[in-house]
Amino acid sequence: MPRSDLVVRFAGEGGQGLLSTATGLATAFTQVGYHSQTFATFPSQIVGGPTWMQARISNKEILSRGDTVDVLVAFNEQAYNNHRDEVSNSGIIIYDSEQFDPDDKTKSLGMPFGKLAKSTGNTRAANMVVMGALANVAGVPLDLLENFIKKRWAPPRYGPEIVESNIKALILGHQEGDKNGLTLDELDKPIPPKHDQILINGNDAIAIAAFYSGLKFYVGYPISPATTILTWMQANLVGNDRFVYQSSSEIESIASIIGASYAGKKSMTATAGPGFSLMSEGLGLAWMAEIPIVVANVQRGGPSTGLPTKTEQSDLLSAINPTHGDVSLPVIAPGTVEECFSATVAAFNWAEKYQGPVVLLTEHSLAERQQNIKRPDIDDLEIHNRSKYTGDNGYLRYENKTLSPMPIPGSVGSYVANGSEHDPMGDTTHLPERHLQMTNRRFSKLSLLENESYEKINETAEICIMPWGGSKGPSLEAFNQLTEEGVNLGWYYTMYINPLPKKMIEELRSKKLVLVPELNYQGQFSSFLRSHQINAHSITQYTGLPFKVNDLHTKIIEALKDKGS
Repeated sequence: MPRSDLVVRFAGEGGQGLLSTATGLATAFTQVGYHSQTFATFPSQIVGGPTWMQARISNKEILSRGDTVDVLVAFNEQAYNNHRDEVSNSGIIIYDSEQFDPDDKTKSLGMPFGKLAKSTGNTRAANMVVMGALANVAGVPLDLLENFIKKRWAPPRYGPEIVESNIKALILGHQEGDKNGLTLDELDKPIPPKHDQILINGNDAIAIAAFYSGLKFYVGYPISPATTILTWMQANLVGNDRFVYQSSSEIESIASIIGASYAGKKSMTATAGPGFSLMSEGLGLAWMAEIPIVVANVQRGGPSTGLPTKTEQSDLLSAINPTHGDVSLPVIAPGTVEECFSATVAAFNWAEKYQGPVVLLTEHSLAERQQNIKRPDIDDLEIHNRSKYTGDNGYLRYENKTLSPMPIPGSVGSYVANGSEHDPMGDTTHLPERHLQMTNRRFSKLSLLENESYEKINETAEICIMPWGGSKGPSLEAFNQLTEEGVNLGWYYTMYINPLPKKMIEELRSKKLVLVPELNYQGQFSSFLRSHQINAHSITQYTGLPFKVNDLHTKIIEALKDKGS
């Protein structure tokens, strides 16, 4: 019977090409109309260490990385021992027989990866040997992978000998797969979408969206897992009136983009938890002086150095309140790779609209994940630009109760962008009435952002699930399973975290219980919802990995029993 889903995991040591192989597999399937999603986890050292990446392929929309593995490709014995228990009952293990020999070979296919690759004249073709064997056991047409090779290594970037040796390695691997007759059910034919689709990761989606949102000035410091946003900018944010720079610290990054935005340029930086902590004072200055900037915080496990290459959702409360004093920063948290694009556009629009800092709160699992998405239509983007002052001198920049046009230095309406409390002109003052006036002004501007969109399904249910960020996909898959089983649950979701959509808050307040799956110890989003008089309860996990759907399904059922539902 044909299957609609295939999960392949490549496991071994960093530097063995595992990530490029999984990405190549996903790319090949996406090119012929399948849905694809990858997930990678690796240690924080530069070279080596236990690494694995998997690709999930389906003819339907993919919501999660997949709970069990259909094909495990083990490049060494440690990988075999660490991952064999996650192989499904009908799954198959492909292993490198030059490295080890497993005790149980009942569902295993061994072959000498390196020796076969060397016979092609291309010692780096071992992963193509693996792909050929995979095609055999999974019933994947060989021409699908051959066409991928021809596109990927086409001249003039590579010589024809590279294409030939890779195809030869592919065929050798396929022939090895014939030796023991192990096969999986054939994968269903793809249902190609009517729209043009691309395979892209979350960080690249953020960088591209920032570019087309009108970004002119980017300064960043390398830090996992945000570095690839910086490297994309260095390669692409070039030309007249554009500037990109690698700073010496996150403090320099935040100070630089504040200055550039004060000068009238759309500005951005990206970092992770440790760097975001260093930006605390700068974020307070941008809030106080009302300077539009976008800061992407790509969350990783914390605190301190924590887990630099693992995923977590533990920076929410610090994103909303990152600095001392009365501050409530706008936060947008995408839940999918596609939302990484739209959330970035929204973050720039929010910053320009309310004139202040906006935190784009994403996470490692989204940053590294390759996923097929509809190619964004750049011509349809709605881009908001700040209101600029064009009157006479003597302008009172901070006079209005909510918003006022921004003068550009060198033009009329000069003012002081002051980190101290200030009067309407921007001059420092300690008068109680001025602090009252300006605090009210800064917070009242958030009302400009309260009417954004949100999702809801079966909204009449008394109990609902409301994840945030990258936990959206596994939560939606678990929700769909529970709904099919007859459990009466509602679904709410938004990427607009602070402020939340005003209408959604009103609806959630009427619910008996709101269950919040999230990847942190404290239950941060549920505590934020409770501050809005919503009866929220968290389902937490803090392993450095995303939720598995089956685990989440079980935890939701347990939570419903505990709450007497």
